[in-house]
Amino acid sequence: MSVPGPLSTDAQTLLDGAPCGLMCTLPDGTFLRVNRTFCTWVGLSEDELVHKQKFQDLLSMGGRIFHQTHWAPLLAMQGSISEVKLELRQRDGTTLPVVINAIVRHDGVKRHELAAYVARDRDKYERELIQSRKRMEELVAETRRLHDEVKDRALLAEQMIGIVSHDLRNPISTIQTAAAMLSRGVPAESRDRMVARIARAGQRADRLIGDLLDFTQARLGDGLRVRPEPILLHEVVAEAVEELALAHPGRPLRHVPSGRGECHADPSRLEQLVGNLVSNAMSYGSADSPVTVGSTIAADGFSITVHNFGPPIPAETLPTLFEPMTRGTHAIGSKRSVGLGLFIVCQVAKAHGGKTEVFSSAEAGTTFSVTFPLSPR
Repeated sequence: MSVPGPLSTDAQTLLDGAPCGLMCTLPDGTFLRVNRTFCTWVGLSEDELVHKQKFQDLLSMGGRIFHQTHWAPLLAMQGSISEVKLELRQRDGTTLPVVINAIVRHDGVKRHELAAYVARDRDKYERELIQSRKRMEELVAETRRLHDEVKDRALLAEQMIGIVSHDLRNPISTIQTAAAMLSRGVPAESRDRMVARIARAGQRADRLIGDLLDFTQARLGDGLRVRPEPILLHEVVAEAVEELALAHPGRPLRHVPSGRGECHADPSRLEQLVGNLVSNAMSYGSADSPVTVGSTIAADGFSITVHNFGPPIPAETLPTLFEPMTRGTHAIGSKRSVGLGLFIVCQVAKAHGGKTEVFSSAEAGTTFSVTFPLSPR
């Protein structure tokens, strides 16, 4: 195998002074000739490279893999390669990004001639391009998030308008009708009924407005506000059940406590939670079966359950049961719900660091279970 002959002084000076790295190698990568520029880049002398090292030995690990899997097959098949970006390992262990062109020469001996160009500016440009693309993707993601937030707020406004225009109209209409009748003068017994109707309508309107405020706070704020304090759970639940029994005369409602001890929670929120769950059980449970409210204190937390018998909750309804504006399809009687009760139950549990679950079957009935830590996180 012959080796390239010596160059003239002028030719050697021209090659050594070239602003690019010039190399001549055997097909296996062994250096036959290198110019001074390339030697300076890698920090090795011509004597340390020629006939002693291979081109691929100076590449980074990724470059060596690329050389074996792509470079060598392509060069053998095409006879040339253009603008391949690789990293050269320098004597001090650092790497130098370069772009390399290669061509196969046949003049009695098959050789590869390579020209390398430093690609720091190109490398910097590519990195900036990648960063710009990443920033663009982040901006697109943020734009989508803001778009979804605007859609969510628009949906919220639409839902609230629907609630106020429809559900709040009923108690207001009752108040107006009763007030008009009272203004015309009615017998004493009728007057008492009208006053009672006005009071009940006012209470319904007040509850509806409270639900709307909670709904708005949960959806647009940081969640429901709670003020935890040391409480006796069974006493709080018993008082709530006692008041609810008066609101649902003729419907069996009982309280079953279990365990002893003190816990930390917002008592008014727990009463609201019990009220919503009992109202749901009264609306969808069997009218001749009892609604049972359980309060349990354990070593690692406490829980509130509400159970009723009646038609089971359809399986397709379960995934969206705790979403706002969700109403059941088999409510007993003509009582309508605004569809926020179970959503608020879930938010009360979440505000205390708890969770809500539901179990429903035709045989066992329906049980809503809300578990809490002894102290909110």
